[in-house]
Amino acid sequence: MKIKGFLFIIFITCYSNGQSKPELTKDFILGKFDYQMHQLFVEVNSIHASKSLFLNKEVYLAFVNMYNQAAADGISLKIISGTRSFDEQKYIWERKWKKYEHLTPIKRAKKILEYSSMPSSSRHHWGTDLDLNSLRNSYFESGQGKKEYDWLSENANKFGFYQVYTNKKNGRTGYHLERWHWSYLPLASKYLNFYNKNISYSDIKGFSGFELAEELKIITNFVNGISNQSKEAIQN
Repeated sequence: MKIKGFLFIIFITCYSNGQSKPELTKDFILGKFDYQMHQLFVEVNSIHASKSLFLNKEVYLAFVNMYNQAAADGISLKIISGTRSFDEQKYIWERKWKKYEHLTPIKRAKKILEYSSMPSSSRHHWGTDLDLNSLRNSYFESGQGKKEYDWLSENANKFGFYQVYTNKKNGRTGYHLERWHWSYLPLASKYLNFYNKNISYSDIKGFSGFELAEELKIITNFVNGISNQSKEAIQN
């Protein structure tokens, strides 16, 4: 059931404080769990999202605070993608794998990896990352989209959100520029640390082209291919 405004914040805060946090597992970090039934996750209120989706409760609280400040400044934010399971990421990957079937396997994978993750390597598995307003970089280059992006660039960090996939001028590896993708680093940094300590290429499997993960250095170049600003924020 949807709970709006202030009552919603009270409810989710009290509920979260009353729950013991489950221990991190490999299945969790790989997206192989039911986030709709997981105690750390909550469905996003329809006023904040373009469709039914879920986020980690801590992340959602931080987003609501950011959303309210943005609204007060005349900026509208709408979540268009949140948590995605392994199976949901696999569906995206397999659809694009078929779309590019005219290419060799390695070229197919590289084409998909311009903007989409291999299942088991997406930050969207964690409930810490969200896509805002549009999935087109061009939208954020002019008009209202530019106002929204400029506001996020100036203010999002104050609420814990960082644009992890910036341009590659400073040597960042991995996915192309994504102005819409914002990550809640207070949690995502912990999950990334767990990923790097516990996940190997043998864990990335169960979909077309998975055997290319090590050759493409998915963990090094993509899972860890985040902006320098994000890395500095994690270190600090």
